[in-house]
Amino acid sequence: MTTMTTDPVCGMQVDAATAKFTHEHEGRRYAFCCDGCLDMFKANPAKYAAGKTQAARCGAPAHQGHAHLHHHAPAAAAVTAAPGATYTCPMHPEVVQVGPGDCPKCGMALMPIAGSGASDDSELRDLARRLWIGAVLSLPLVLLAMAPMAGVHEPLGLAPRVRGWVEFLLGTPVVVWVGWPILRKFWLSLAHRALNMYSLIGLGVGLAFLFSVAAVLAPDLFPPEFREHDGAVGTYFEAAAVIVTLVLLGDYLQLRAMGRTSQAIQQLLELAPNLAWRLREDGSEEQVPLATVAVGDRLRVKPGEKVPVDGAVLEGASRVDESMMTGEPVPVAKGAGDKVVGATVNGNGSLLMRAERVGSDTLLARIVHMVGEAQRTRAPIQRLADVIAAYFVQIVVAVAAATALAWWFLGPDPRFTYAFLNAVAVLIIACPCALGLATPISMTVAMGQGARAGILFRDAEAIERMRDIDTVVVDKTGTLTLGKPALTDFACEGMDEGEALALVAGVEQLSEHPIAAAIVAGARARKLTPARAEGFEAANGMGVQANAGGRAVLVGSRAFLQQQGADTGAWEARAEQWRAEAKTVVFFAIDGRTLGIAAVSDPVKDSTPEAIAALKDRGVRIVMLTGDSKRTAAVVAKQLGIDEAVGEVLPENKASEVKRLQAEGRKVAMAGDGINDAPALAQADVGIAMGTGTDVAMESAGVTLVKGDLRGIARAAQLSRATMRNIRQNLAFAFGYNALGIPVAAGVLYPAFGLLLSPILAGAAMALSSVSVVTNALRLNRVRL
Repeated sequence: MTTMTTDPVCGMQVDAATAKFTHEHEGRRYAFCCDGCLDMFKANPAKYAAGKTQAARCGAPAHQGHAHLHHHAPAAAAVTAAPGATYTCPMHPEVVQVGPGDCPKCGMALMPIAGSGASDDSELRDLARRLWIGAVLSLPLVLLAMAPMAGVHEPLGLAPRVRGWVEFLLGTPVVVWVGWPILRKFWLSLAHRALNMYSLIGLGVGLAFLFSVAAVLAPDLFPPEFREHDGAVGTYFEAAAVIVTLVLLGDYLQLRAMGRTSQAIQQLLELAPNLAWRLREDGSEEQVPLATVAVGDRLRVKPGEKVPVDGAVLEGASRVDESMMTGEPVPVAKGAGDKVVGATVNGNGSLLMRAERVGSDTLLARIVHMVGEAQRTRAPIQRLADVIAAYFVQIVVAVAAATALAWWFLGPDPRFTYAFLNAVAVLIIACPCALGLATPISMTVAMGQGARAGILFRDAEAIERMRDIDTVVVDKTGTLTLGKPALTDFACEGMDEGEALALVAGVEQLSEHPIAAAIVAGARARKLTPARAEGFEAANGMGVQANAGGRAVLVGSRAFLQQQGADTGAWEARAEQWRAEAKTVVFFAIDGRTLGIAAVSDPVKDSTPEAIAALKDRGVRIVMLTGDSKRTAAVVAKQLGIDEAVGEVLPENKASEVKRLQAEGRKVAMAGDGINDAPALAQADVGIAMGTGTDVAMESAGVTLVKGDLRGIARAAQLSRATMRNIRQNLAFAFGYNALGIPVAAGVLYPAFGLLLSPILAGAAMALSSVSVVTNALRLNRVRL
């Protein structure tokens, strides 16, 4: 859970747990969105501690729903986001606010957090409108400016000075109104001392525009060498206007592409039904809003309808399509006692179910919440890009200044023109956003793709670590097997078999262990009533004891009975025989004598052999941990082709086994489903929880497989490798683009080849750079899992 607080200076919502800028004042800790707000607070803490925020400073009005964040767009573009919808920055996840807006650090449009209910496209529509107007005004402006280069010295009969006024009339609306979002972000970057891409663009466009305005309004201020034959001074309105239009084009394409990065989660959200059929006390049905359904309600799911909430089937039989949760296309048979998940689609049968999880507790809601939180985490691979981005703008400004000086003192005539245009080109072509987006945008797409396939990543680091896994440790019960063991054999000497089973079941019914449940179910299936037990004690992972029917009863492993002084030797041969059949053997003693054994078998999941084969094909070593005897463990391992089996492992020792493998230099993923697996899941390089298991296991794991299907491990590894490959491509492009583009814009190719990059071409390249990164990240949606 995040700890949201308000920046006392600008009013923006900040996650106090991850905020980079904090300050202690009079015993209270304040969190800030950027260093600019922190410095303003330090200068006058009494003012801001009293609650006097300056909302306009960050473009994030406190308590106003953020209705004025869209570049002073007309009322038609008013924000229509869902009330309370939260937004964050893809590059700076610590920036969080209610409602859309711009990041005060990088200037990028904030994106809705997955599952926040936001579906606003007003900024996209506003950008489209500005883009069209900018293109319509820029086209004749470019034709007028380029005509003299084509030999037309007076296009449309316009003399140079008159043409300058026409260019002024065409270019000013483009720069001032069409480019207002850019200029506003430029100003905010200076106000907060958080220099970013818009600092460079605003500086370049501003210099070109102000120089041109001065050239039109006051040409006499310029020396004679700047003027043409009629006294006119050359202008750069076309460069400023086209750059603004191209930057807006890039912002538009990027915003549209970014909207697709969380498409998978949005599709999941849209699957949830709005209504449910609830049964009244008299058995009649009423259709009610989903929000009114409570735990314990009886609900009717009719053929073809969606299951409204998570619960259990009470009556009826049908097949349910769970592909939206698990990625598996085959519908699953459901009958009385089976669990169903909200938003899955019922088949041809009718089901009566009991609601068990509603609202934010449903699996769908938890998936969306986990993905939303995960998308705001940073991967270790991003650290290098963060370091470079922190100094990027300052370096580019220095390079632009050096470029201007070099061309002024060393360049050919007209020196000012070359110095000015090349310096502007350097400012325009540099793109820190391509660097900043390279990692988080790929992670966002990958998490959505994983969620669609039933694979949930808790954070970005889990995706990165999954790529390096070479060993998978699996718990047997509930992971390799169904986790629904059944009593298959029961042998007893010295007491009636039915009486003995009733006593054993009486003790086991007080235990939560799956084997205990299997023995109790087996007794009841034989029409036996478990004896009443008292004085129950459990030795974790070994056995239980209690008084049942006036007899002292011990049930558990051979070691447990031996510790209690009971001799198990007479039953060892039979026990070994059953273990050779991959059965789990339980000994029991009554009044200090070992009277028999019981065998429980837990069927292997149908998907387990395929999952193990897929992992081994990728060179992954499989290690199985189980509390069963070493003999049973070895038999199961041989049947499934598992590389190593460790039997008789106590729950508290599972983490030690993971440490042992890590000490051998292995990168270990641990897959488990129970509370007793939680320490091992936390110890592993990547913990993998079965979605069919406990909440504690899911909280301890970096990856959750919604359906509990081990094949998801191979899919998660495949997605991890594809994601990291995609990130490396993005980083290579971003580094390469800036490393190549900035020197070319500065003019390094001019001495040898006579090549220069105009500011207009630099603007086009910059606009497409971050779009290229986002488009490449979207290719992850095509990864087959």
